[in-house]
This record gives sequence, C-alpha cells and structure tokens, in this order.
Amino acid sequence: MQNAGIEQLKLNWRYLAFDVVPEDLRNAISGAKAMKFIGLNLTVPHKLLAVSLVDILDESAATWGAVNTIRFEARVGSEWIPLANLEPDCEGAIRAHGFNTDAAAIIRALREDLGLSLEGACVLVLGAGGAGRVASLKLADSGVRTLWLVNRTQDKSETLAAEIRQRYPNVNVSVGYPSVTVDLILNATSLGLHEQDASPIDEIAYPLARSKCVYDMIYRPAMTPLLKRAHSAGCRTANGMGMLLYQGAKALEIWSGQIAPVAAMKEALRKNLYGA
Repeated sequence: MQNAGIEQLKLNWRYLAFDVVPEDLRNAISGAKAMKFIGLNLTVPHKLLAVSLVDILDESAATWGAVNTIRFEARVGSEWIPLANLEPDCEGAIRAHGFNTDAAAIIRALREDLGLSLEGACVLVLGAGGAGRVASLKLADSGVRTLWLVNRTQDKSETLAAEIRQRYPNVNVSVGYPSVTVDLILNATSLGLHEQDASPIDEIAYPLARSKCVYDMIYRPAMTPLLKRAHSAGCRTANGMGMLLYQGAKALEIWSGQIAPVAAMKEALRKNLYGA
C-alpha cells in the first residue's frame, strides 16, 4: 500500500517492515533517527509505548494517547523541517514527531464504507484495550449520543467509561449490553482473526439483528465470523480494510506533505490482503 503510494508520488523512498520487540523500541526509534529515516509507522504493541519515547507529540497523538506515525524533522535555524524536505546530508539536531492517524481513519471508514453518520448515533463498542479506547474516545468526540462498552474484563470498561465521562460529559456512557437497538456495533477486539475464535459478542445478551451496522476492525479474513452472522442478520457490514487504508494514507501525507493517491493505495492493499 505505502510503496504503491510512494511510486505514484514519484518519491525516491522505500517502505520496509521490521520486527521490533517492545524492549528495543527506544533503540529502534533512535536508530531510525540516526539513519535519517523519513518516518515510521508503529503497530501493536508499540503505539502506547511510543508516547513517552518521541520528542514531541502532535495534537492527535496527545489527544488519543497513542502514536502510530512518526515523522523525523531536522532543526534549521529556529524551525523544525521534515526530513523529506531536506537534502540527505543535512546537519543539525533531529527529532521524532509523533502523530496518531488511527482515530480519524476510524471515522472516515465508518462514513465511507457504511454511509454512517455518527452525530447522535448509538454505538456498542466491543473491546476496551488500545484500539477500543481510541475508537471509543473518537466516537465520543464525533458526537455520538450514547456509547455502550463491553470488554472481557469489566474493570477496563469502567476505567474507559470514566475517562469518556470526564472528557465528553454530553455523551451517555454505560458498561454492558444495551436494551435498545443501536446504530452500530464496532468490534475492536482481535477475536475473529481465526475461525476457531470465540465470538466477540454474546448474541444471547444482544442479538446482532438489533444493530443497523456492524464494523469489524479485523481486515483479514475479509468476512470474519462476526461479519458473516451480521450479514445474515440483515446488518450493513464492513471490515477494517478501510481503516487500515485511511490511516496509512494520512501517514504518507504527514511524511511527504502531498495528497496521498488513495485509489492506487487501495488497489494495492486489496490485492495484498485478498489476492484478487
């Protein structure tokens, strides 16, 4: 996806993947900075750890408490300039600038893939971990009326609910399953990656047919067991490919300062994920 976008923008870059254990994340960021990388993407479990490891946080990262994109910048006079805009042999101090592109990507995917307007919506979120926390906070920020939070451990749901009530007092937040129809069920757990996984939702406590839409952040397989059952129940459904696409497109824009070629990136991503 990123290399397709880089090619379209005619950038002399290459996007590479590296396995880094959490204990080595600080060294990995420092090494990339020393080698004058343009930037980095971070995935689980590094997004929360990176908040304290970058030199400065963009408002997006500070607001959502997670970093999934880093842009390296060099000091030129009194300004910090992205390395993409400088010569490779530039000198001077370099800093790591942390961003979060996940939160906005969730909302864009819900709007474009499901045609869902979140203003005044009622939403059930499954999962209160890193992804569930960011999704729930962004949904609250986007004007939903009511949120229900369900997690394997209730304490984590209660903690997240308290944070949302403090930051967004106009949003009604409850822990547990609703007794009414909702506009959206959003799965922010990893349950569904494998066919033998347990369901992320207790369908006795809350039948899928009581939701208008179901969004699963998992993007492979394309149709998770949850989405298959939701489709059979008459719900509009979408998987997490859109979220993956839009967070990546925004990251490319942060690094390059150019508008990301979303169509080319989407086609490359679709072929990579589903082979067709």
